Amino acid sequence: MTEEKKPGFWSNIKSVLYGMAGHDMSRYALKTRGSMEHLFILITMGDLLGIPILPPYYSLRLLPYVVPQISTWKRRMLRERDLTDALA
Repeated sequence: MTEEKKPGFWSNIKSVLYGMAGHDMSRYALKTRGSMEHLFILITMGDLLGIPILPPYYSLRLLPYVVPQISTWKRRMLRERDLTDALA
């Protein structure tokens, strides 16, 4: 028979403090990182959408690093947006 160890008082306090302070900051950091990655792909691979920003030589040099993210990036860039997207 195995006994399950219950979290202690200090463990619960740490979880509550993280939820109050750290969780919102970490979500914001992840959202910012995602936006920066999409902006980078737009600058380098914008000609896929008809927006040539960089010469094709540099885009082709970066292509192996960007290939895994192209499908989700194109879907995000081309989807319709409304007022509720700005609120999230």
